[in-house]
Amino acid sequence: MASNASHAADVTLSKPIRCIVKLGGAAITCKNELEKINEENLQVVSSQLRQVMISSGKVVGMDWSKRPGSSEIYCDIDGLEDQESVDSNKFIVVHGAGSFGHFQASKSGVHKGGLEQPLVRAGFVATRISVSTLNLEIVRALAREGIPSIAMPPFSCGWSTSGRNIAAADMSVVTKTIESGFIPVLHGDAVVDDLQGCTILSGDVIIRHLAAHMKPEYVVFLTDVFGVYDRPPTEPNAILLREIAVGEDGNWSVTKPTLEDMNKQVEITVAAHDTTGGMVTKISEAAMIAKLGIDVYIVKAATTHSLKALGGELRENIPDDWLGTVVRLSNRKVQ
Repeated sequence: MASNASHAADVTLSKPIRCIVKLGGAAITCKNELEKINEENLQVVSSQLRQVMISSGKVVGMDWSKRPGSSEIYCDIDGLEDQESVDSNKFIVVHGAGSFGHFQASKSGVHKGGLEQPLVRAGFVATRISVSTLNLEIVRALAREGIPSIAMPPFSCGWSTSGRNIAAADMSVVTKTIESGFIPVLHGDAVVDDLQGCTILSGDVIIRHLAAHMKPEYVVFLTDVFGVYDRPPTEPNAILLREIAVGEDGNWSVTKPTLEDMNKQVEITVAAHDTTGGMVTKISEAAMIAKLGIDVYIVKAATTHSLKALGGELRENIPDDWLGTVVRLSNRKVQ
C-alpha cells in the first residue's frame, strides 16, 4: 500500500480526468528486437489519441526538431502566434518498456535489488537510459500530433517503493502538469526501494496508483492482442474473454463468454525476460482499478476497437462486434 507520502490531498483538479491510457510495451515496440519501436503502431496510436483528446480548434504539431516522422498534422511555428487555444480532454498516458529496459533489468537483476553490487548499479543506469529513450520517442510522436505531452519519469518525479510497493509518489506534480494544460507521459521505471535498494516499478502498478488518486472516468490498456484470452492467444481454440466481473473483495471471474469448464483457471504465460509480471500483473491491476468502480478496457492497439475504447464509446453499451476485454465491478449499473 502507498504511504502518506503519496500526497493524495494534493489531487484537486478543476476538471475530472477522462481517461488513463496504458500503451503496452508489446504494442508500441518490436518486443523481440532490442530497442526497436513499432513506428506504424505508435503513429496510429498517437493519431487516435489526438482524435479523442482534442475536441475542437485547429491542431498544430509541437515537435520542432525536424526529425523524421509521419503525421497529418502540420507543424506551423509561425502560425502559432495567432492560434486560438485548443479545447482538449484531460488524459494521462503511461507506457510500458517492451524491448526497451527489460533486457538491461533482467540481465543485471535490478528488480531484485542490491544497489551495492556493481552489476546492479550499472544495470539501474542502463535500464533508465533505455526506458527514457523510449519515453522521449513516445512524447515526440504525441507532440507531432499536436498533443502537449510532457515526459514524467517516475524516478525523476520522486516515485519510490518499499518492498516493491509504492512508498512515495508526488501526485501534486502530475496534478500541476495536467492543470497547466499538458498531458503527463509516465512509464515503467527503475526506482529506489527503501528495503532492497532498488526495483522496477511497472507501468501497470503506476496506472493503478494514478487511478486510485485521480479517479478517471475509465482506463484503457492498449496491447498487441485483442484482449485477455483463456490461454495464450497463439494456441489453437484460444477464447477471447469479453467481460470480467470484479467483486468488492477484488476477486474476479469471467462472465462473458460462458466457459464450458467453469473451474478452469485462465492460463497466463509470462515472457522469461519480463521483470514486471506480464499479463498476470495486468489482470490483477485491472481488477484493482475496476474495484474502485472504474471500467477498464483491454484492447488491441491501433484498431477501430481501440479507438472506440479511447473515445469512451463503450461506457454505456458494448457492441457485439467490439473485440476486447472489459473489466468492471460486478454490481456496476450500466446506464
